[in-house]
Amino acid sequence: MYVNFGGFVPISTVDWRGRAACTVFLRGCPARCFYCHNIAIQDGEDLRDADEIVAMIRESRTVAGAVVFSGGEPTLQGPALAHLAAAARKMGFSVGLHTNGIFPRVIEDLLAKHLVDMISLDIKTTWERYDDLLELTAADAVKRSLALCKRAKADGSLETCLAVVTLFRGREEDLPAIAQDTRGLDLVLQQGVAPGFVPLTRQELEAAAAPLGRRVHIRTREDGEVVYGPKA
Repeated sequence: MYVNFGGFVPISTVDWRGRAACTVFLRGCPARCFYCHNIAIQDGEDLRDADEIVAMIRESRTVAGAVVFSGGEPTLQGPALAHLAAAARKMGFSVGLHTNGIFPRVIEDLLAKHLVDMISLDIKTTWERYDDLLELTAADAVKRSLALCKRAKADGSLETCLAVVTLFRGREEDLPAIAQDTRGLDLVLQQGVAPGFVPLTRQELEAAAAPLGRRVHIRTREDGEVVYGPKA
């Protein structure tokens, strides 16, 4: 089996809150979000034997107890992702996934096979704006992925699930609807950073989160991640 490989980080403390993880990046993503920070691996091809990637993961066991699959969009390569996740599971790693949710069948398969412990699901915008932002038909697929994650979190088959919202100045009014749709998941509010935009400050993100009445993790370049709102 071959994997379209995007990169590897042997130790990361930011891809899974509170965990030391290695991170595998899988190349390719059909979405075209204007603020993508991994644009270099949206396209292109670097085919590697899956055993090579498994060996990278194995070598991280001395420093990492988890592996996170990111991208690009890792669920674009469903069979390869499941193969790598199963191999990591056999080595004793916890398995995390960063995804935009546009391939719900892959997420459903991973959950059914108990191959994932943490899912960080990007919720890009309100459903009405989704397809325009990603430049493809995606809203219904992401809704399904969100429903799968909420169900798995509620029944205990998924340990951790984050709904990650990247918020840009001028779109603060989108947040209440998104927060309502993501009830039951940990909500992460992330500072949107892109050329031509003045990023919201931590204080402005807190002001946007205040009416929600729920605990929110706020991420900024200046302060890292902080918890805002009522205690759990």
